[in-house]
Amino acid sequence: MTKHCHKCGKEWALDGQPGRSESCHNCNEDLRICLNCIFYDYGVAHQCRERRAEPVIEKNRSNFCEYFDFIFRFWDQKKSTNSSHKTAKEAFEKLFGD
Repeated sequence: MTKHCHKCGKEWALDGQPGRSESCHNCNEDLRICLNCIFYDYGVAHQCRERRAEPVIEKNRSNFCEYFDFIFRFWDQKKSTNSSHKTAKEAFEKLFGD
């Protein structure tokens, strides 16, 4: 398991945590964001399992959360956000036509 950009899957190869202003070298997306954090969970209040953290509105934007911890995960290109969007669009078109 490694650290990856949530958007494109580019691996974060540096040691430690990304700084607030650091972005992915591949897609230029912010890295220190809720979507890359180990505490991010869509199913809990404020989508964060860290109870002491202040609520963050924009989960895909860099923030000042002091509890950020870059999540280790397996990157599967088939399950990336872009491919799931494409799959959903294909299913919609199949159901309702062009």
